[in-house]
Amino acid sequence: MLTRRDLLSLPAALAAAAGARVLIAQGRPDRAAGSARLPESVAGLTSMRQQARPITNGERLARIDRARALMAEQKMDALVLAAGSSLTYFTNIRWGISERLSAVILPRAGEPFFVCPAFEEDRLREQIALGPFGGGRADVRPWQEDESPYRLVADGLRDRGAAAGRAGVDETTPFVWSDAIATAAPALKIVSGTPVTAGCRMIKDAHELELVQLAGAATLRVYAAVHAAIHPGMTVQEVQALIDAGYARVGFAGEASVQTGEYTALPHGSIAPQTIGAGTIVMIDDGCSVEGYQSDLTRTFVVGRPTDRMKRVFDLVRRAQGAALAAARPGVVLADIDTAARAVITAGGYGPGFRYFTHRVGHGMGMDIHEWPYLVNRNMYGWDEAPAARPGMVFSNEPGIYIKGAFGVRLEDDMYITEDGAKLMTPPSASIEHPF
Repeated sequence: MLTRRDLLSLPAALAAAAGARVLIAQGRPDRAAGSARLPESVAGLTSMRQQARPITNGERLARIDRARALMAEQKMDALVLAAGSSLTYFTNIRWGISERLSAVILPRAGEPFFVCPAFEEDRLREQIALGPFGGGRADVRPWQEDESPYRLVADGLRDRGAAAGRAGVDETTPFVWSDAIATAAPALKIVSGTPVTAGCRMIKDAHELELVQLAGAATLRVYAAVHAAIHPGMTVQEVQALIDAGYARVGFAGEASVQTGEYTALPHGSIAPQTIGAGTIVMIDDGCSVEGYQSDLTRTFVVGRPTDRMKRVFDLVRRAQGAALAAARPGVVLADIDTAARAVITAGGYGPGFRYFTHRVGHGMGMDIHEWPYLVNRNMYGWDEAPAARPGMVFSNEPGIYIKGAFGVRLEDDMYITEDGAKLMTPPSASIEHPF
């Protein structure tokens, strides 16, 4: 399934690859991704892989126990998990989505069962064996191309005593699948599985926090190394190629959106060709993945000397980030964290509402770069419209001011809720001239 990161990084990845090829063709392989001749700052990066501790099956079994407790609270008899990050979160199965249904059905009581195309059974069993259920006795129900997988789901639910109960479906599941399951099991009530999946995932334990923090540290190292190599005349594709090379050296998969000049006023950038000039703003956004956990950082800086207006806007955004951090503490309604940052920006003359600060101040993070819950006045999709902050929640903290036709400034760090407040997982940007 395509994520925000996929959609935003595809043009960047294509452009970066093209940029690397151009560098080599021009006899300048020193800045090509993967080249042995890199700028000293990037070449000096070393692997951080050894710091990453994988999630264990014991941890996944604890997650399943928590899911079943939430299912009982929600009066839910089963949870249907198709391809996606929640499937991986609970089972360690990594499965791409297609038109063919593959899923695990986790009943509130009893053993789970699996449904997949018959020709995929061996591949699925390989992955089941790596997860908390083992592979030997797993209840896998394969279906041939001319058979209905939805009937197999209905039969399995009947075998577990849940044919007339309530089945939660993960929110990323295609409608056609949940609709077909409902048709195959007419006594079954299909409901949203989000209170269970998000109910588990939005509270991170110490190990998960460690992985997100490591991802942030790796991203910041790459950004700082690339920043040291940027100079006027470089294209954003060249910068992206350096970032690719940096992530390859630290040992994690990552990418970045790079924008400069007036295109920094577009929060998610532009595909227009861009060259960095003296005295222009550069914005680098995105992150990397460590054992499936994401970072999401943005740094905005000037190559050369900033104008007074640039410095004022940067300082205002930095104060807004600090206001959001100060407001984030257990029990606070999440919308109030957004309000705290927005009030600073509005008081500084860049309001009201979403006029210049055009997006929410942050989003939940974990295995997905955007996941429950969100720092916004009304939480998305109608589920739990006024949730409160709880210890273990992780968010991006990313206020911004975007002045169309001129420039934009966004400062983004990841933060987590503690027992008595909130902490940033990475050192915040010091100034528009010295972001690291």
